Amino acid sequence: MSIVKAYGAQSPTAALELLEIERRDLKHDDVKIKILYCGVCHSDIHTVRNDWKGSKYPVVPGHEIVGEVIAIGEDVKKFKKGDKVGVGCMVDSCQNCEACNKDLEQFCEKGMVGTYNGKDQILGGHTFGGYSEKIVVKEDFVLSIPENLELKAVAPLLCAGITTYSPLKHWNVKKGDRVGVIGLGGLGHMGIKLAKAMGAHVVMVTTSPNKSQDAKRLGADEVLISKDKQAMETMANSFDLLLNTIPVKHDINPYLKLLKIDATMVMVGAIEPLEPVHGGNLIMGRKRVAGSLIGGIKETQEMLDFCGEHNVVSDIELIDMPYINEAYERVINADVKYRFVIDLESLRN
Repeated sequence: MSIVKAYGAQSPTAALELLEIERRDLKHDDVKIKILYCGVCHSDIHTVRNDWKGSKYPVVPGHEIVGEVIAIGEDVKKFKKGDKVGVGCMVDSCQNCEACNKDLEQFCEKGMVGTYNGKDQILGGHTFGGYSEKIVVKEDFVLSIPENLELKAVAPLLCAGITTYSPLKHWNVKKGDRVGVIGLGGLGHMGIKLAKAMGAHVVMVTTSPNKSQDAKRLGADEVLISKDKQAMETMANSFDLLLNTIPVKHDINPYLKLLKIDATMVMVGAIEPLEPVHGGNLIMGRKRVAGSLIGGIKETQEMLDFCGEHNVVSDIELIDMPYINEAYERVINADVKYRFVIDLESLRN
């Protein structure tokens, strides 16, 4: 084992602080990665503060990891020293259940192993994430990064990118489809970029008129202000897909009226109870509400390759590691455009 520097929290009410954590020795199928950048996801905050009631302490968050390979196990074939690679939200799964056999490791029937706060199958205890100097990950859960993409802006693709790409792909978004992206934050801004790159006519759906200009800069063709009753009525029954990125409890009934017959609204943001759904909004038009969670490793690599082909990355604000507690407060207050990324060199200095 080796000892590395990290930032983590010792309790739900504690600030993140400098820690030392253990990383396992290199196994035959492992890749050792020097972490260069790590994105800050709202899930990090939920876990640090035990909002989902399953956190294990100390928590070292971070599942949007970009780094450089510094060592490989003897049986590793896909990577070599010096490669730029990524690690997303999971670092292991059973790899033999029905879900894993379908490249849907995120839905592993025995439970995928989260990059942090998961069950550490090697060292015991729980896993530690990317707010750290280095990480050791099984080859099958390491991703290649296209050479043309800016590394620091790639980091959020490993969560926000795949979280929005997966439903767009699963529901077969194609050129000319009308796609509504509800909510303009870390997920929403990636939803706009990716849907636009797929050829869709993209409408940003927001409660905030002051977000219109930025939505169009990101690629939205139109902006729909959801508080404008007349505008909502004008666009009723016109969307092939709605990607709902709102991260908190809310009323989805007004949005269901926007869908065409047989169309779907996919929930990717709110992992908590929603306001009651009126059955008539589903029955009248055979409409659907669905959910989606990141993607498997194969699809995540596909997403990265797609982003390389279309030159899609996140809009980020680069920060040093000691700034993380202030960054958390700014995320909660929606005061970032659109994703914080930590420069891990600041942890090594």
